Amino acid sequence: MTVLVDSNVLLDVMTEDPEWSAWSAESLARCAEESALAINPLIYAEVSIRFDRIEDLEDVLSEGSFLRLPLPWEAGFLAGKAFVRYRRRRGARQSPLPDFYIGAHAAVAGLTLLTRDATRYRSYFPALEIIAP
Repeated sequence: MTVLVDSNVLLDVMTEDPEWSAWSAESLARCAEESALAINPLIYAEVSIRFDRIEDLEDVLSEGSFLRLPLPWEAGFLAGKAFVRYRRRRGARQSPLPDFYIGAHAAVAGLTLLTRDATRYRSYFPALEIIAP
């Protein structure tokens, strides 16, 4: 099994978020024992905002710790369709298209998604296997 790690989990651990860091760190460690951990370019980009230098980011998200998966074209299509449904339901602009792309990537590639923000993913990708609080 391969687990796609959502940026919110990684950022919780990196920032020592008082509410979520313990859950995120424990979940990340548990998944690493049982599965391969993966990120994609969107997750990499979202996490990169916490770093001034790419070398520091590379140390944290090393290829030895995380598989680096490309984004499938089919996921782009599915993300777009999910985002349109979201906007038609009057979804707030707080939910950017990259979040839908991350969910679509996991769904299309048959990955499990580790996230603490499961509501949207469950709504728009109901068949997606999710690890969440």
